[in-house]
Amino acid sequence: MSGEQPVSGAEEWLSKDRKYVWHHISPHNDNPLIFVSGDGCWITDAEGKRYFDGMSGLWCVNVGHGRETIARAAYEQMKTIAYSPMMQSHVPAIELAEKINEWLGSDYRIFYSNSGSDANEVAFKIARQHFHQNGEPSRHKFIARHRAYHGSSFGALSATGQAQRKLKYEPLGAGFEHVPPPYCYRCPFGQTYGNCKLECAEAIEDAINWEGADSVAGVIMEPVITGGGMIVPPPEYLPKVREICDKYGVLLIIDEVICGFGRSGERFGHHNYGVVPDIVTMAKGLTSGYSPLSATAVRAGLYDSFKAKEANSHFRHVNTFGGNQVSCAVALANLAILEEERLVERSAYLGQELGQRLQVLRTHPHVGDIRLFGSACGIELVEDHASKVPAAADKMLSVIGECRRRGLLVGKNGDTVPGFNNIITLCPPLITSDDELEFIAGTVIAAIEALTASQPVS
Repeated sequence: MSGEQPVSGAEEWLSKDRKYVWHHISPHNDNPLIFVSGDGCWITDAEGKRYFDGMSGLWCVNVGHGRETIARAAYEQMKTIAYSPMMQSHVPAIELAEKINEWLGSDYRIFYSNSGSDANEVAFKIARQHFHQNGEPSRHKFIARHRAYHGSSFGALSATGQAQRKLKYEPLGAGFEHVPPPYCYRCPFGQTYGNCKLECAEAIEDAINWEGADSVAGVIMEPVITGGGMIVPPPEYLPKVREICDKYGVLLIIDEVICGFGRSGERFGHHNYGVVPDIVTMAKGLTSGYSPLSATAVRAGLYDSFKAKEANSHFRHVNTFGGNQVSCAVALANLAILEEERLVERSAYLGQELGQRLQVLRTHPHVGDIRLFGSACGIELVEDHASKVPAAADKMLSVIGECRRRGLLVGKNGDTVPGFNNIITLCPPLITSDDELEFIAGTVIAAIEALTASQPVS
């Protein structure tokens, strides 16, 4: 893990960073890590220290860093033609749309954007316009869930159920309602899985009825609430939600921005539950972060309502860089790697193995729950088992800091719900080796065990 030579002028770069750069979603950081290179699952900072990228960047670098085939695909496309707007078309966009349909396993039309936030904004606009053109103009509301994240733009942030992300930005968009999440560890309904009636799903039906079914356009959800705390629903939950949406003529929008492209151990997270969404949004793993690209996949029958020849019946939305040739070429190269190296299957294996290796933590006094979905993992830290009081911020920082000291970057559900930012998250690249998996598990276990070792004996 050592042997890297420090980059000359590291302090100078740090000084310039302090002067010029505004970092994402963090307090002013005078001492950020400045990363200069990546290779496989590892990234190197300006001081020459290597870290295992335990979060795949920001839940996205599924095929790992430094893939020459992806870089070559971008280079060749740039030499040919780097950009033309999507009012017309181009071959990489067509090929990628066909490939996405193959991955989805159903018949969709693909609208390209830049990010997950963009993809969800497009989904909301499409849903509202569809109902306007289908004789139901009163349908404009969306049901989302507390704890979920759907993006940072105004519509996507309105759908987000995280109070801290919205703080000081409200009022946001109108027409977004929220229901409790399917959070078995902290069931909002006081139930225990196996003895419940899926009240978490019934809450969606209640919300549709209480808002008025003729006012609700869609339900939006990730297959698993990821950034909000890796909240994994019961297996019957998503099929029940699909049933409810069908009952009331409501569109089911599945946000696959994180869960898609192998992360769930299937090609998409909704495949784990056997449902077919009306709209699927995706980003991150689509290009493994090598180039900005997102997509909104719309069921073919839904798309047909936009073909009418009436004035303003077309979808009046444009995105300058969405679906540009280079990003589409990158996505195609990325998907080829996922297929050729069987990384979807690898993801399922990694999750099973990681779960087994972390099993020892289930009895730890500061570990309340461990939740896995494919190769993504959340470890909920508590003050003690009996009370389930969320672990204090200093304990979270201690675990994250100890992992970093040992060369592992992990995440947490930061800036979500006040008092409940207590979940350590892992999302390793799908190319992670067995030895690297052992390193991840061993490091996390040691970092959490250090919490009790540092506490004074009473």
